[in-house]
Amino acid sequence: MTLSERDKLYNWHPYTQHKTAANFPAIVKGKDALLWDENGKEYIDAIASWWVNPYGHSNTIIANAIYEQLTTLEHVLFGGFTHDKAVLLAEKLMEILPNNQKKLFYSDNGSTAVEVALKAAMQYFYNKGIKKSKIIAFHDAFHGDTFGAMASSGITFFTEAFQGSLLEVVRIPVPTKGNEESSIQILKDLVETNEYAAFIFEPLVQGAAGMVMYQPDVLDKMIAICNYNNVFTIADEVMTGFGKTGKTFASDYLMHKPDMMCLSKALTGGTIPMAITTFTQEIFNGFYDDNTNKALFHGHTFTANPTGCAAALASINLLQTVEMQHNIARIHQLHLDFEIKIKTHPRIKTTRVLGVIFALEIKTENQESYYGTMRNKLYNFFIENGIILRPVGSTVYILPPYVITNAQLEKVYTIVEKALEIV
Repeated sequence: MTLSERDKLYNWHPYTQHKTAANFPAIVKGKDALLWDENGKEYIDAIASWWVNPYGHSNTIIANAIYEQLTTLEHVLFGGFTHDKAVLLAEKLMEILPNNQKKLFYSDNGSTAVEVALKAAMQYFYNKGIKKSKIIAFHDAFHGDTFGAMASSGITFFTEAFQGSLLEVVRIPVPTKGNEESSIQILKDLVETNEYAAFIFEPLVQGAAGMVMYQPDVLDKMIAICNYNNVFTIADEVMTGFGKTGKTFASDYLMHKPDMMCLSKALTGGTIPMAITTFTQEIFNGFYDDNTNKALFHGHTFTANPTGCAAALASINLLQTVEMQHNIARIHQLHLDFEIKIKTHPRIKTTRVLGVIFALEIKTENQESYYGTMRNKLYNFFIENGIILRPVGSTVYILPPYVITNAQLEKVYTIVEKALEIV
């Protein structure tokens, strides 16, 4: 039996209806922007394996940092102890985070980073004897699959089985072009009720919604309104963080900085699961008390895992190199050039670019479902042609590793153009 056939015997894959799913390619090797399956077929990883591998697969710099750490101290509990890599990583992050961020809380993945932020927001007010238990989020948001993160998300088929078991979240329109004033006014009306603990958002780009983009100035206004009304703001930078928007964080485009930030995915360069939630000093002070019960009682077995911290340190150092910053600018320019070429295609409805993110929306007679016929046809076409892309409904996006070559990216563009002829 092949690996793909053996996989089907026992493994349950994410976001998969196994009754209708075909055998999955079994990947056995990766290097830079390329992956190879068990049959030797080569694929260009044009989405950095769900946005986590910006420095490419099998990066030797990160691998060496992990090896060195594994042979020194692989793990130690973070409850009651600390270690050098957690201290060094905290110091490194303080150099690159917005300057209002003063405290870090480690966890496992993007969903848990969001859970920590939501719990901290709600308990902050509880500790002060104030009842604020509601959350504000955008329509079509995606913040993860744990219960708090799921409640804050707005893609219904991900969450509909759990309605009635979730936090109370009110969703407002995404402030895309033409919706700015309406979205701002709805937010203002909500926060003035004094019932909301936090407003959570994916800054500038809603990833799982199909790379829906909006402008920094409108988000600045919304954060200012929340600040004035004592509502915490949470920037979910799990997807946007570490260079993808052209700046280190999407929040770097803002004048008003969020109170909390959620980091994961590219944090460790796609090597080891790790997440961090960052906080202002004010939020931390809301838990700093002689009363033990006011502590943030949240934790994970692998909190601040030393090996993950070592990988994160190596990843951030890579991001800051001249070469990697040049790569980000290079990919951005190539995206802009491709956008000019493709946007007048008769099958294209809209295109958008931010940093290394490129997205196009295909014209359809009816709204295409998230995992609909068109999406599946496109996905299979890309896989057949050795390109890993995961369309979202009628939206095709490219978010490649920063190390992708010009020739590889041009091949991706060519296959995307060809795909427009089959739908």
